[in-house]
Amino acid sequence: MEILNTIYPWTKVIHLLAVISWMAGLLYLPRLYVYHVETDSKHLDKGKTIVLWEHLLIKRIMNPAMITSWTFGILLLLTPGIVDWAVFWIWIKIASVILMTGFHGFLLKQQKLLKNNVIQYSGKQYRLLNEVPTFLMVLIIIMVVVRPF
Repeated sequence: MEILNTIYPWTKVIHLLAVISWMAGLLYLPRLYVYHVETDSKHLDKGKTIVLWEHLLIKRIMNPAMITSWTFGILLLLTPGIVDWAVFWIWIKIASVILMTGFHGFLLKQQKLLKNNVIQYSGKQYRLLNEVPTFLMVLIIIMVVVRPF
């Protein structure tokens, strides 16, 4: 476990870079869904382009960023002396990350449905859903930086 203390700054850097990338995808993908459901069906090529963008965002950015965030987050949790498990903020952060991962899964399901022209939500509803990762991100940052509990 001594190695984890040695590489701690780099573990934190990689974790933060991955989280930023993951958040970018979680904030952008619902916006693509807005465009997807609000695209006029007469513009089929435009619709195919949006489906491709959704697919590439998920496969090339979001999924790798989520996996990297989790991997390096777990390494941070395992680093001796970094986390006091008796305080409450870490549990709120972990619960929020689990919810963020669930939202990620929800977006993956929506992409599959939209690809098959199954529209469950309106553009307005996707705009509102876009607030979920924003709320969780703010909560996580407050827990990590302020540590109010």
